[in-house]
Amino acid sequence: MSRLADYFIIVGYDHEKERGGTSCGKIIQRFPEKDWDDCPCTQGIELFCQPQGWALSTERQKPTFFVAVLTDIDADRHYCACLTFNETIAMTPSKPDDVDGDEQEPTLVHHSLMFAPKSLVIVSRLNYFETFRNCLGIIYTAYLDNLDVQLETLAGNLLGCVHVPPPGGPQVRFSIGAGDRQALQPPLSNTLPATKVAVAMLFKQLGIHNCLTLFCLSITDHKILFHSQSYSRLTEACHALTALQFPLKYNYVYIPILPAALIEVLSTPTPFIAGIHSSLTYDICDLLDVIIVDLDGGSMRIPECVNTPLLPEEILKRVKRDLTMTLNSDLLMADFAFQMPSPKKLPSLEQKDKEIRAIIIRMICELFTGYRSCLTLIRIHPDPVITFHKANFLGHKGMVEDDFVVRVLDGMGFNSFVAERGPPFRVCDIFDEVYATMQDQLREEMDNPDKVHEHLKELAHQLYVNENPNPQPYVQKVPKPTEGSHERIHQPQFHELDMARVQSIIDEGIAKHSIKNKIATVRPHQPRRVPMGPPITSLADRQKIVDNNARRLEVLRNCVNFIFENKISEARIIFPAVLRALKSKVARLSLTQELSHHIQSNRAMLEHQQFDLVVRLLNSALQNDSCMDENGVAAAILPIATTFCRKLCTGVIQFAYTCVQEHAVWGNLHFWEDAFSQDVQKQIRQLYLPYYEEHLVLSSRNTYDSRSSTQSSWEESKRRSKSSFVPREIGALEIAAEQLRTWPNLTEEEQKDMVSNEESTVYSQAIHYANRMVYMRVPLDCSKAMKSFSGLDAESNSNSNITASLAESDSFDAESGFDESEVSDVGSTVMRFVTRFVDKVCNESGVTQDHIKALHQMIPGVVTMHMETLEAVHKESKRLPPIQKPRILTPTLLPGEEFIMEGLRVYLQPDGREEGTGANMGGPTLLPAEGAIFLTTYRIIFKGTPCDPLACEQVVVRCLPVSTLTREKKIGVQYLQHLDQCLQEGLQIRSSVFQLMKIAFDEEVNSDSVETFRKLMNKVRNPPSVFNTFAFTGQLPIQPTPLHKQKEKNATLKQFAKRTLLRTARKAGIKSKQSNRNTKKYVLPTPPMSRRSMSPKSSDSESDRPSSEYYDDLSIIDESEFLTSLTADPKSVEKLMEKAGYMDYQRQSIASLSSSSQRSRPEPFRISTVNTSFTVCRSYPALLIVPSSVTDESIRKLARTHRQYRFPVVTWRHQRTKALLLRASGFHSRGLMGMLKHNTSSGTASGETSSSVEQEKYFSSIVAATPNSSRMFDPSFSDSLTSLDSLMMVGTESISVPDTPDMLRKSSPYRTSSSKAGSKIKTLGRVGSFREKSRMSTTSLDPGILGRHSGILDSRGDLINNSVKGLQRISLYVLGEKAQMKGIKMESFPRCDFIPVDFYEVRHIKTSFKKLMRACVPSAIQSTENSFYKAIEESEWLLQIHNVLQLAGATVDLLDVQGSSVMICLEDGWDVTSQVLCIAQILLDPFYRTIEGFKTLIEKEWLSFGHRFTHRSSQTAANQASGFAPIFLQFLDTVHQIHRQFPLSFEYNQYFLKFMAYHHVSNRFRTFMLDNEFERMEAGWLLEEKKTPKLDDHVEETGYSPKHLQSSHGTSVWEYIEKHHRRSHVFYNFLYSPEEQQHVLRPYSNLANLKVWDYYLTEDLAHGPSYDIEVVNREIRQNEEHEIIEGMGLERRKIINGCYDNILLKQPDVFRWQLQEIHKLETDLGHLPQKWKVLWDKLESPNREAVHRQVSFNTQLIRSHGRSLHKRSTLEILVKGKMLGEAAKMFSQPHHFEKHTYTTPAYCDFCTHVLWGLVKTGMHCTDCGYNCHERCMAHVPKNCTKLKSVTDTSASSSTLSKAGGSEASSVSRVGNIHENGHMYEQYSSSGEHRTHEGYLYKRGALLKGWKQRWFVLDSMKHQLRYYDAMEDSNCKGFIDLSEVISVMQIRNVPGALKKADENAFFELKTMRRLYNFLASDSKSAQDWIDKIQSCI
Repeated sequence: MSRLADYFIIVGYDHEKERGGTSCGKIIQRFPEKDWDDCPCTQGIELFCQPQGWALSTERQKPTFFVAVLTDIDADRHYCACLTFNETIAMTPSKPDDVDGDEQEPTLVHHSLMFAPKSLVIVSRLNYFETFRNCLGIIYTAYLDNLDVQLETLAGNLLGCVHVPPPGGPQVRFSIGAGDRQALQPPLSNTLPATKVAVAMLFKQLGIHNCLTLFCLSITDHKILFHSQSYSRLTEACHALTALQFPLKYNYVYIPILPAALIEVLSTPTPFIAGIHSSLTYDICDLLDVIIVDLDGGSMRIPECVNTPLLPEEILKRVKRDLTMTLNSDLLMADFAFQMPSPKKLPSLEQKDKEIRAIIIRMICELFTGYRSCLTLIRIHPDPVITFHKANFLGHKGMVEDDFVVRVLDGMGFNSFVAERGPPFRVCDIFDEVYATMQDQLREEMDNPDKVHEHLKELAHQLYVNENPNPQPYVQKVPKPTEGSHERIHQPQFHELDMARVQSIIDEGIAKHSIKNKIATVRPHQPRRVPMGPPITSLADRQKIVDNNARRLEVLRNCVNFIFENKISEARIIFPAVLRALKSKVARLSLTQELSHHIQSNRAMLEHQQFDLVVRLLNSALQNDSCMDENGVAAAILPIATTFCRKLCTGVIQFAYTCVQEHAVWGNLHFWEDAFSQDVQKQIRQLYLPYYEEHLVLSSRNTYDSRSSTQSSWEESKRRSKSSFVPREIGALEIAAEQLRTWPNLTEEEQKDMVSNEESTVYSQAIHYANRMVYMRVPLDCSKAMKSFSGLDAESNSNSNITASLAESDSFDAESGFDESEVSDVGSTVMRFVTRFVDKVCNESGVTQDHIKALHQMIPGVVTMHMETLEAVHKESKRLPPIQKPRILTPTLLPGEEFIMEGLRVYLQPDGREEGTGANMGGPTLLPAEGAIFLTTYRIIFKGTPCDPLACEQVVVRCLPVSTLTREKKIGVQYLQHLDQCLQEGLQIRSSVFQLMKIAFDEEVNSDSVETFRKLMNKVRNPPSVFNTFAFTGQLPIQPTPLHKQKEKNATLKQFAKRTLLRTARKAGIKSKQSNRNTKKYVLPTPPMSRRSMSPKSSDSESDRPSSEYYDDLSIIDESEFLTSLTADPKSVEKLMEKAGYMDYQRQSIASLSSSSQRSRPEPFRISTVNTSFTVCRSYPALLIVPSSVTDESIRKLARTHRQYRFPVVTWRHQRTKALLLRASGFHSRGLMGMLKHNTSSGTASGETSSSVEQEKYFSSIVAATPNSSRMFDPSFSDSLTSLDSLMMVGTESISVPDTPDMLRKSSPYRTSSSKAGSKIKTLGRVGSFREKSRMSTTSLDPGILGRHSGILDSRGDLINNSVKGLQRISLYVLGEKAQMKGIKMESFPRCDFIPVDFYEVRHIKTSFKKLMRACVPSAIQSTENSFYKAIEESEWLLQIHNVLQLAGATVDLLDVQGSSVMICLEDGWDVTSQVLCIAQILLDPFYRTIEGFKTLIEKEWLSFGHRFTHRSSQTAANQASGFAPIFLQFLDTVHQIHRQFPLSFEYNQYFLKFMAYHHVSNRFRTFMLDNEFERMEAGWLLEEKKTPKLDDHVEETGYSPKHLQSSHGTSVWEYIEKHHRRSHVFYNFLYSPEEQQHVLRPYSNLANLKVWDYYLTEDLAHGPSYDIEVVNREIRQNEEHEIIEGMGLERRKIINGCYDNILLKQPDVFRWQLQEIHKLETDLGHLPQKWKVLWDKLESPNREAVHRQVSFNTQLIRSHGRSLHKRSTLEILVKGKMLGEAAKMFSQPHHFEKHTYTTPAYCDFCTHVLWGLVKTGMHCTDCGYNCHERCMAHVPKNCTKLKSVTDTSASSSTLSKAGGSEASSVSRVGNIHENGHMYEQYSSSGEHRTHEGYLYKRGALLKGWKQRWFVLDSMKHQLRYYDAMEDSNCKGFIDLSEVISVMQIRNVPGALKKADENAFFELKTMRRLYNFLASDSKSAQDWIDKIQSCI
């Protein structure tokens, strides 16, 4: 028996500390004063008596009672029952000083009469809460009512005279001496928690769903915090939650009532269950990982970072059903037509409590079913040591992936559950009973559902009887204080008790109530054998076993038999089927059993082929299993791997374990512990089996009588039956139960012998497993560094580490595989691993320290000896004859292509592409393939055959040019399924031609060869110069001329210092000293600042250019350093004019090279030779088209105003409108130039001024040369939808434009918001802005436009018409960067307009390209979440093409429709500028849609104007740092998009574009090398005479003529294309119809019309890429010859596979087929074949008679729709570009968002989720106050209330009449704005129905503030809209009245505004939210309520 109460404590208010400014309590008295020996007093009790803090009050409070729980250092719980009341204290009325008053808030005002709290506390280790309440109530009653009893007697009797029997004992009746009669009944079981009604109350407060979720969170070790207004409710809820976890015990922090002073405890990282008062909820706002439960409100908040694991679905569904029926028993009868009479007696709350607990206990029993079968016995004596085989449990129950079960099994609660309930002989309780019969009950319930209720009632009754074992009620008598006695004015003080008196009563009581007197009456519970329950093997799903039918297992058995009968050929035939069968766990276990049957002794010697096949089977079994070994496959393989072996030579034997080491399971310490435990259990069982004569028992008896004795009855089985009643052996737990039962009866010597025998058994197994671990962990090749598996996750689905090594992240820097830090010394790593294992298992199992020490000393020796043994094994294994492998196939090479490294045998692994794998895409299984990889001077080539010869025998070729290599990395261990082995070395090679090679080197390839291959590959990839590439070295091995003489300029420090000084001096404006040399130098002034600082929106920075680049900052060009001077030889200029790019100027008749004296009439343009020496601009061509009026000296000055000196030049002229297309780079800011180059001398200033003047003159010359500058272009050339005039009219309904196109001319680009006082904003369907100007420069507004509202612009139609006129008067549009347009003085450039445009920088294109490559050529199979289309969308590649098409489309419209010239000035003028210019010219000029025209376009715009091919394609080692930038590829993709929409307009086909895309980076041709004409001139091929080789059809298909082979300057791609175009139709588009095509193309540019180019997705595994035509032809010829030889000349049907064959070659279209047939017939007849083009031209075009018919209006509208959208896009670009500053943002995001940290809780205005804290920073609009998450920012409504619009009714109606009817609604979106459906539809027009309106204060959530809004009640639209102000026409939001549930007046609103009328509040409740409103007065509030209710 034990004491009811350990301590009685009186705690009161500490008045002494209160005077010092601290309010706290103190212990006044404690009884007994001395601590008990077995229970020391817990500290800090005073904090728990007043959890909210000690404070005086001015009013007397009612007495309160609650129980707090304290936990001591031994984790024992102490229950503190507190009864608190108030005592009166007299104080002098005073008010402290002001200073003190601020600091001492509680003592600001003292009344004469104050009340101080005092607490009576009982501290006990027992949880009899009701008895504590009664005892403390009696003491309080005796004190308050002055009963005739001494308080000392009550306290002494309570502590010394009341003793409680243990659970199962009799009822105790007692009195503490105040005339009371009390009874105390212990429960029957000490393990079963007593809850009374606590669980039922918890479910009543929170509901079923919340309680089940809370249960799952608590049992999986999460942090849970309750809060309530009641302390008792907190204690009951926490107790109920822990009671629900029975039979698990909660072992973490448990504080049901947490004082406010200790609230920082909640920041602990460990799990807890705690409770706080609701007044402290504001102090827990920053707890990010705590589940907060509101008991009073019945809600629960789970943070986003918490992953809620839920019960298995089947169990959860059953539990919810049972709980619903228990708590809502009338649910099924609620819909009955005739109500059943209600039962006379409804179930009480306590009965419901027990039924709920019965449901949860049954649920846990079902969850843990079979757990006893997974208990592993390690020791029986002296104390049982039992572990739990988690992997076995999860594997048999199929719950390996179940997060909830895994986390429960990993928790501390389950560990203690195993320790307490694992022993097989102990006291049992209800859980053991239910567990044993659970499966039988579930089977009954499936047949009869009514049994569920019956079983629940039975279990609930047992739980009730456990708490109430005595059915006879006992009437207690407990004195209570007189009603209202606590409110008496005069109450006595609770006096101090006599300590000695109390102690004497305690001592007397202890002496009287001796435990010995009561012990005979309490019979302890007897231990017994714990029922085993159903074995876990009986729980397997029978349906799954059907998959492993007898046929598959028979094949497996036959294969094993063939192997051991040495019938290797038969075994190999069925081997693939066996490998497929091994994917089943049953087959894997059957394999281990079959192999174990062939073990005759400790060693099974095999032949080499037998050994190889057995090893492959073992590897396959391990590969298909996980590293957890939940099926026991690895444990079963352990003895097999250490038994099977082969003889390598005399004395050298190789065991199978050396070939199965590359699996992660061997590195899993848990696996070794479980396997060790299983083997120890077997040994322990064998140790005790001889003690029993009859050791077999029939298994027909599945259950055990729980009340029977422990006497065992085992019957011997004569034979092993194959029937369902299989006899089973005695289990280890059964033996242990019998041993534990007989243990007390043994002698001490017998006990010692048993303990010694068990310890020796464990020790011997530890030695055995230490050796096994050494065998499995030390690799065969000890010289290689060992791979560490410790980083592998135990939850991996694969047993091999290839899961981790191949799951590539594709990050830019991270490499997959093993890092160097993971590689460690083999010996020390293995020793550490084994030592860790030995320490853990030996200490757990009680091995003596001497034995542990001996093991530690043994391990290093074992490791060393084994490593020495393996050296000989490894050496001999290398001498084995290699396994016969397929011969290495030699690939076909180009002429001049040579092998750098012969073939290395590799396996080509499948990557993330499904093609060729035979999976979902179908087709043959081409991959994986085995063959060899070759490195040549041009390509990396793989050639081989598929690994599965039964699936496919075709040759597989995958190759890529070395120059296209973008990333190469090593990958770790790769498992090959077909070979069933792991390869250590692997490479992953990614190419910019959308190819990926993932290869695994064969084991015969050593590491040195792999490293050599990598080094050579990188050396070829990164040549020192372009002359070392295949384009030159592949033709003739010559020494190339040094590319640049200035390469060695900075070779010495002196030269470098000199150049640095010159650069610094020139930047400062100081003239450099004249050189003594006579050679003339041109000093090119450099931009005054770095490019990045000049243009933040420019492409990738040029400041990090490599030193070998040909651009430097000084740009001093010495003319003597040129190889030749073009001006020195007049013929040089003529040779240049013969180049295709220059001949295009003559074709357009723009200008001629003749002098002015030779011209018959003055021409506006001339061909200038100012740059023939490349002194003006090194990246420009030698000859340039400039206005005739501009002199060469002016050009030199003009060039200084542009970046890289790329001044504007003409590249194309419109034949009809004569409008010009010009290109240039971005402008330099002259203001900044002046700051950097300021000098007192007038020379520099005048130079800068002259540059500006020359720039203005130059622009004037361009304007003068534009025809529409002197006259208005007649728009009658086009129909109504083609002109911009009508386009403006169509777009009026949804596009906002500035009031004039010239608005920027008089406004500073840097003006702030304060300078916009006179500006007005006008919104027309979209966000736009109109700004008033002081004067109009070129247009004036009609006075009729100005409305009545203070001159605000209102007439949309008139405004847009005037804007159109303004646009038409512009002669030159300059499209440039926003940053460059700010500093331009508009008045200096009349008739010019500068339009800033958005474009993607090079760095964005690079990033997009990498994502595109990962999407099209993934390295690993993508998950369903990361689909292909999602990856394409995230790459934004199509968005960039859309952007290029839009800019080019705007250029087309301005040139063709508007007749204005266009100048493109983007970044440095060589990337995006080239893209836009070329696309625009292709759209405008049909000539560029021919093969010759496309060549001309590329030569002119890309090659002559200096696109940096070498730099962007990273062709040399010096350019590698910049990375690959696919500018030209993106241009070709854009052409492909246009080609796809207009297939009849192009002479070249799609293959031609793919050919260009492939070879512009292949380095096969010289065409796309070097960065400009200057470098190509130095290289010597710029002025090379064009050689037209005599090509005929008899030339061998080598690709080169003999003359080409002798060329020292490489081959041009144009010559190659021209030759093949003459010979074949490979580049020709047979749909080309020049007479049918449109002159100007206007393609759709929206994303829906853009497709992913199939160039990115397709490949030809039959012969590699088809763009090396000679290689393809040879490969096809070889394959055909091979097929003819094999097929004996018989022609067979062919199956064409999309990823293997080239469809165009294998299945040509009708045109190609007919031409091939004609060629074949001519050859057969002996005729000389004609050219294909001659034959094609002979064909007559079909006569198309013009059919004249009346075209309907709808047809006309459809035809013109595309052009209309095209022009709208142009208009949007112009309008958007005009709106700089705040107005420009309105096209993208009108809000001005900034990051904001919310110190108080707020809600996202978009998604309504919480938004607060340091972690969850949000975005805050500084204009309108809109709050949102950063992730929501892109989706918020574009209705920032700062952008207001006031619309006049008459003006609105007039605008609608001018809008053009229905056409107005078809306007495309501006940019890519996602419009909100109800954003701008509301205007203050007469069409709006306003039922009621006015100002109201609104609060949308409890924690939000009150905001004043203008509300409009619209009964027509059934909405309650609100605006920021009455003048605002932009609706901020609305409340749909159809969702309103109720509207009512409310009072006592928390957080109400001060001075607000209490009756002015009303509440509006919708289906989703609750709104609080505050009107100006109560009458106004009532009006609003009436109006809203009338609309509901």
